[in-house]
Order: sequence, then C-alpha cells, then structure tokens
Amino acid sequence: MTETGTYSAVAMQLTARSLERLGAEEARAAILDHIAEIEGQIRTSAIFIAGYAGKPVKLVVLPEYLFTSYPGRISIPDFAAKVGFAAGGPEYEALGGVAERLGVFLAGNTYETDEAFPDFYFQTCFIVAPSGEVVLRYRRLLSMFAPSPHDVWEAYLDKYGLEGVFPVARTEIGNLAAIASEEILYPEIARALALRGAEVFCHSSSEIGSPLATNKDIAKQARAFENLAFVVSANTAGISGTAMPLSSAEGNSQVVDWKGRVVAQSGDGETFTAFAPIDLGALREARRTPAMTNTLARQRPALFAAAYEAAAGPFQGPDGMMEGGKAAIPERDYFARAQEEVIERLMKAGVI
Repeated sequence: MTETGTYSAVAMQLTARSLERLGAEEARAAILDHIAEIEGQIRTSAIFIAGYAGKPVKLVVLPEYLFTSYPGRISIPDFAAKVGFAAGGPEYEALGGVAERLGVFLAGNTYETDEAFPDFYFQTCFIVAPSGEVVLRYRRLLSMFAPSPHDVWEAYLDKYGLEGVFPVARTEIGNLAAIASEEILYPEIARALALRGAEVFCHSSSEIGSPLATNKDIAKQARAFENLAFVVSANTAGISGTAMPLSSAEGNSQVVDWKGRVVAQSGDGETFTAFAPIDLGALREARRTPAMTNTLARQRPALFAAAYEAAAGPFQGPDGMMEGGKAAIPERDYFARAQEEVIERLMKAGVI
C-alpha cells in the first residue's frame, strides 16, 4: 500500500572516482571500498536532515557513474570487463546492504553488463529498496558514446519488453523512475515514464554547475511542471583520478517540486544540502484535479504519434549495432559517425 505522507529526499553530491589508471582487480576492490564509504556519509546526512527538517529520509539519489566515472577511450568490452556491474553481482549486493541497513531507497547510476549482450555495457540507473532488492533497472536510451537498448532493439524488447525500457517502481514512497544525465534534456523520456505513472524522477548526473541557468537546470524544472512530478537531481562533486581539473563537473544538485520550483539546491563540493520534503498527497491531489495547471491530464499523446512516426525516417533507427542477428561491438568512432550520417539525412530531408 503506497503511503501518501511526506518524507525527505536527498541528492547526495559526492565525488566520482575514475578507475582508468587501475587494473581490473584493483578497480573492483576500489568500487566495493567506495560503496562502503558512502554508507557513513548517507547515515550522518540522514540523521541531520531528520533532525533539521522533521521528516525521515526515505529516498537517496547518488550522482552519475559515482563509482567508476566514464570510460573515455577505453573500448566497450574492456570497460565492461573492468568495471561493469552484473545483475546479482557483489556491487549490487553491497549497495543492497547499504539500503537495507539505512532503511532507504537508494538510487544511482553505473555501467552494467548483461549476459544477453556479451561484451556490451549499458549505462544503467538503478533503485535499490530497503529490502536490499534492486526494484528498478533503467538503461540509458540516449547517449553520445554508449550503447543504447535501441541499438539492439528487437532483441532487447524480446527479452525485457517495453516495461524494461521505461520502468517505473511502484513503492511505498511513490512511483519512482530514473532519468540518466543529459536525458533530462529530452522531454519524451520523462513523459513516457510519467504516462506509466512516475511521480518522482531520480536524476543521476555529472554536469557543469553554474550560477547561471544551465540547460539542464532549465530542463529539470520543465520536466517537473509539465509532468506534475518531483525531480531529485544529484550531481557529482567533481571527478577524481583524471587529468581533468577536479571541479569541472560539480554543484547545483537540487530538488524540484511538481510545480517546477527549485526547493533545495547545493553549492559546490561534497554535500547533502540538496534535500527537501516529498509530499505525495499534494502531488496526487493536483494530478486528480481538473485545472489549467494539470498539464499531465490535459496531454493528448495520440495527437503527436502520427507526426513522430512520419518524421522518424532520417533519424537514427533501431538495431544499429546488430549484425547477422547478433549484437556487434562498435568501435569508438561509431557514435560520431552515426550522428554525422543522421545530420546528412536531415539536411537532405530539409529538416535542417
């Protein structure tokens, strides 16, 4: 039975750690050490928030690729073998232990392997319940440099169905969904999840924070009010272990309410200060009330289906990484070449 009360959600702004300089065995040990380390950070943060705000923390969102950072120029098979989480593997077991001991839903993002697609990885958002069970696994659909389920579309749908593409976890703290990084810029992803019942978007990101309104900041507010949903967005507090300046991707973790208002936002550095109440009762009342502001109920998806279908031709189609009925590992330059081909087709079609 889903509760309709109020609880606290926190976007933990923590430093991602690149493992590119470590061997495979060292990298695996470093991941488990890092998971153990965040338990204390979350526990002390949750104690403070409960005392300060009067509402217990029930949802914790971690930044994008917190435990591994991004692959850079490492090949897809090598990166998958080195740091890819396997369903039921020791990394998820460790995260489940953290969620269980702290009594929270723990949302985050990593790179994940899949036995159905050997040598691949998918950038994956996960939500672990207080039971220790992974209750949501969302594979990023739009990425510049990583395989998407759309690249192996028919095989992916055969295995996971549409629910596996746009999953929503119906929990005692609301209907939770995940959006990865810059996917917040694409309204279709949030809308598809909202149409499946999502009430809280867990957004794991690694982005440039700024006192100026960034594209992502604007998008977080838009995705919230157009879908009448909360957005809990956790950014990295920089990325360590690379030659890149540490603070190049940090700041502005935030919680946005269903009216599109930023109700909490962090500054720079490692911090838990982006926390706020999640009032499910108010959200559900707004969704069930006829009003001009009820943008979700006023939406007419059938209006746009034909237009989307008619426009699909020049854009990137499904199964781009399938050869002879099997998933084929692309070279790193595949992603840029695929986009160049789309641009060329769009020019010929007169779209751009």
